[in-house]
Amino acid sequence: MRQITVLGATGSIGLSTLDVVKRHPERFSVFALSANSQIEKLFELCLVHKPTFAVVASAPYASRLQDMLRDAQLHTEVLYGPAALDQVASDPAVDTVMAAIVGAAGLSSSLAAAKAGKRVLLANKETLVAGGALFMDAVAASGAILLPIDSEHNAIYQCLPTVYREKHPVHNGLNTAGIQRLLLTASGGPFRDAPLASLKDVTPEQACAHPNWSMGRKISVDSATMMNKGLEVIEAHWLFAAPAAQIDVVIHPQSIIHSMVEYVDGSVLAQLGSPDMRTPIAYALDYPERIASGANRLDFTTMKSLTFTPPDLARFPCLRLAFEALRQHGAAPAILNAANEVAVAAFLERKLRFTAIAELVESVLARMTATAPASLDDVLAIDAEARQTAVQLIPALAT
Repeated sequence: MRQITVLGATGSIGLSTLDVVKRHPERFSVFALSANSQIEKLFELCLVHKPTFAVVASAPYASRLQDMLRDAQLHTEVLYGPAALDQVASDPAVDTVMAAIVGAAGLSSSLAAAKAGKRVLLANKETLVAGGALFMDAVAASGAILLPIDSEHNAIYQCLPTVYREKHPVHNGLNTAGIQRLLLTASGGPFRDAPLASLKDVTPEQACAHPNWSMGRKISVDSATMMNKGLEVIEAHWLFAAPAAQIDVVIHPQSIIHSMVEYVDGSVLAQLGSPDMRTPIAYALDYPERIASGANRLDFTTMKSLTFTPPDLARFPCLRLAFEALRQHGAAPAILNAANEVAVAAFLERKLRFTAIAELVESVLARMTATAPASLDDVLAIDAEARQTAVQLIPALAT
């Protein structure tokens, strides 16, 4: 029986995780759930999964949730704040941690789980984008098991040689495993065929209407700009010791092939499946065993076509910026990520045009210089400075 902490339980990844867990009560038990402010939704999850702990953002939220649980005669203990997230991520009773808190807020707890040697199911992009070296060093030092949850990285992981996975993260790079390159697939989002001139008038509602995946608003916007794919490129660099030159992105609108690994002999291995996050979650939850996820099965007889095209960097400048940040290394990825979070929030609040998201990120990258972070405090300081710089630049780019 695996004891699981789900950080970000009320988000799309958290809910998908709990759906898989519920299907296998003989294998998994929920130790802790966390949410920021969605108290009612977290309460409902506590009724179903009866965790030992529930963690929320603040004392008022904690008091409210504790009253609700007491009235329901549940003995779940409510904690609050960042230190509580670290606590439930590193508790000795926990085997597995789903790290699914969106944004820089998930950095500390993800790192705490890694340092404690847990099986870390990593869905928080910012952990690797902003603090990749710190996190991978913690995994190596503790012997933690790191399993990626992004469908693309999970697909690559499944297509790697077994020996490469078993030696992870201590290995000598792709070439020693006979790997030529990694190919990350991307749907292209809702605007892959839209006239370029129309992008400046895109609304938040249009940007959040992803054609294939059900995701949160921030991640949906990142998919529409392809910053999401750019962040995944940086993640792939850290997860698989892959230089930028050995990572390619290809537009695959059907979202059936989730990513591919090309070998030096010309072979290409691909992982296919329905666009449902429960598939990679189920793979990671009980790795190396396979369990049912609840996802729909592919029907090859009904597939009309699988198409692939290179990304247009004029249409998707955020992808170009991510590759540039990876090549710069140092603090550039952390700056990129923080500036993008501010830009997307401003767009969702209708303070920026859709096309100004990339403009703001590029402006912040051009204005900031910082050395590579050597600690979590360094990462958070870079993140804070980049956010402040981005906020200051918004008025000049505002609609």
